[in-house]
Amino acid sequence: MLGSIEAGGTKFVCGIGNENGEVIERISLPTRTPNETMPEVIAFFQKYMVDAIGIGTFGPIDINKSSSTYGYILNTPKLAWQHYPLLQVVKEALPVPIRFTTDVNAAALGEYQFGAAKDLKSCLYITIGTGIGAGAVLNGALLEGLSHPEMGHILVRRHPEDSFEGCCPFHKDCFEGLAAGPAIEQRWGKKGVDLSDRKDVWELEAFYIAQSLVQYIMILVPEKIIIGGGVAHQASIFPLVRDNVKTLVNGYFNQNELNEHIDDYIVPPSLKDNAGLVGGFVLAKEALDEAK
Repeated sequence: MLGSIEAGGTKFVCGIGNENGEVIERISLPTRTPNETMPEVIAFFQKYMVDAIGIGTFGPIDINKSSSTYGYILNTPKLAWQHYPLLQVVKEALPVPIRFTTDVNAAALGEYQFGAAKDLKSCLYITIGTGIGAGAVLNGALLEGLSHPEMGHILVRRHPEDSFEGCCPFHKDCFEGLAAGPAIEQRWGKKGVDLSDRKDVWELEAFYIAQSLVQYIMILVPEKIIIGGGVAHQASIFPLVRDNVKTLVNGYFNQNELNEHIDDYIVPPSLKDNAGLVGGFVLAKEALDEAK
């Protein structure tokens, strides 16, 4: 019996499942303050005899196990959660093996083991919603270094007709500052869900998404790219992104995945909205195996 916590900026999704990636039960809780949200999270798992738990959370987070703040959420824009010891709080209440990473890393693991990248050696998962983040699995292992990747904050070329200054509090016009949900709303005056019939909105969005994907491709050459998050629910975005990627790559790669088979290369999540939750089960199973 495995537990999974997908801690997002808007909601916490908690689930019970097994090592086959099957979801037995799940609940969704609004992300309020830690004092409001965490007791509900703990209460959910206390009803079950879970053997291990995997946590994928919004960041940035401290993943350095030798650090005094390992397991903390760091300088998040969600002020109530800044410097919050998420891992320690869960461990104290639920003394079982636990693994801890970012929400996008967890989603990448879920899609790698049980979703769109199953049976491949690598993949990249990117979520585009309230924020932008990405995680990568290479040869079966998560891509990590001094910290976890922050692929949402790479710099992109500005569209020549885009005068929006960007809304990232750190970098203004980085990828997230120009293309995340808040950027869409501030630029166009409406939420993305209310702009589905505006072709110009999604052509500009695809322009920025494709630039980022080409940079990830050039550096990581993953075998599959999976785009999730609220923006990915826009039906027209995938053909536009694929066409822009092909234009930017400009025939540099000979691989079929980046040419005639690009429709099968840049795809939505097979696990849909359960990618992060299922990835948490993968993390929990790894924690359990390490503890044996």
